[in-house]
Amino acid sequence: MVFLTGRYNHHNGIANNRTPFDERSVTHASLLRQAGYATGYVGKWHMDNQKGQRPGFDYSASFIGHARYRDAPFEVNGKPAPTKGWIDDVSTDFAIEFLKEHKQRPFLLVVGYKSPHARFEPPERLKDRFGDVTARPPANAESFPPFPRGNAAAGAALEAKPGSPGTNLDYFRCIAGVDENLGRLLGALDELGLTESTMVVYTSDNGFYLGEHGLVDKRSAYDESIRIPLLV
Repeated sequence: MVFLTGRYNHHNGIANNRTPFDERSVTHASLLRQAGYATGYVGKWHMDNQKGQRPGFDYSASFIGHARYRDAPFEVNGKPAPTKGWIDDVSTDFAIEFLKEHKQRPFLLVVGYKSPHARFEPPERLKDRFGDVTARPPANAESFPPFPRGNAAAGAALEAKPGSPGTNLDYFRCIAGVDENLGRLLGALDELGLTESTMVVYTSDNGFYLGEHGLVDKRSAYDESIRIPLLV
């Protein structure tokens, strides 16, 4: 919620994944909405298992918690909406429809992808991608310790010890799926004639360990976990 509110977590009220977002919160979406923008939220919204219309947005097509990679149940404007297909493909479909419907007016669209998130399940079309690749161990890989407390699922999602040949390929396949869908979004802006008048912000909520420091998952203050991309 730091991205939405512009405030650190100890100020915005969301200091963990178990707290629903207060609908009274002021966000960049609520401010742009007041200024006449059409506002849409698509995809992951991980504040507890919060249901319903996403606060501050005219339109939302979102799932509850982490959902699942395939045939995930979405909520569209708070109403149940079963879907078919890989979850980030579905989110992109909703996002492109929003762009088409609001191309004639100022808009804000936030798209949150599930990938990459353990357990890593890439789309069927990418299940064999990188199959002939041997992974190179991280330069700062150390002996592999027990999984961080509470993260056994994340550890179990790895195919082998991080850095060993063949490991983590489903992680990279999921990222490839995100790359494809980002390309679809940028392509839609081109097709709709919106590219030159649209600011695109690409970022993430955290990094991820793939064996660095002997760790998996995230949740500690090494660079690999806390550094994120930010492209505008």
